[in-house]
Amino acid sequence: MRPNDSKIENTTINPQVSPAMNHGAHEVYDVHEVLSCAVNCMDQYVMMSQHVKDPELRNILDRQYQFMANEYNTLVECFSTGREPAQPTGKYKMQQGNNVTYGLRQSQPKAPMKSPAEINDQRISGQMLSAMKSSAAVKAHAACEVTNPVVRRVLADSIPNCIEMAYELFLWQNKHGYYQVAQLPQADMQQLTHSYAPATATAPLPGQTGTIQ
Repeated sequence: MRPNDSKIENTTINPQVSPAMNHGAHEVYDVHEVLSCAVNCMDQYVMMSQHVKDPELRNILDRQYQFMANEYNTLVECFSTGREPAQPTGKYKMQQGNNVTYGLRQSQPKAPMKSPAEINDQRISGQMLSAMKSSAAVKAHAACEVTNPVVRRVLADSIPNCIEMAYELFLWQNKHGYYQVAQLPQADMQQLTHSYAPATATAPLPGQTGTIQ
């Protein structure tokens, strides 16, 4: 038995707990991490905004920042009250097309900056993309640990938006040659994409009795 196990066993759980207290300890820590990540992400967008040169990237930055701010407010509200938020989670819609340029071209090796004078749209979009990927990962982890049904749903609905924003940034980078996409030889691609067969549903499974409804 661990030292704290006895304390947990002796704790009386009130079935009439208020919505505001309808959170597990693990959930509270994870949502704090999500909110901290959101603040850091929006702070990065603000700090980088004055350096953006490309009008399309600036438009992406502004739209994504506004959407993130709304999502942040929604999560803060339902996390503090335990109830349905006044503004539900929206659905982010990117303005990029879905065309991807495949293949590698000769380019200069990447290296860390030596001075702020090297800040450019390529580096800014890379920071934005990394922030979106990190946000998606931390929200996916937290959503699997949340006990409050409202907070869980807000987090779960937010993950596809992070993915969409990351994809929008990838497409912008790809279009400008900053994010190149390698492809396998056609024969290898064909073999790997056809290397799995569909599963055959079996009901009931071995050891089960009765039928599945």
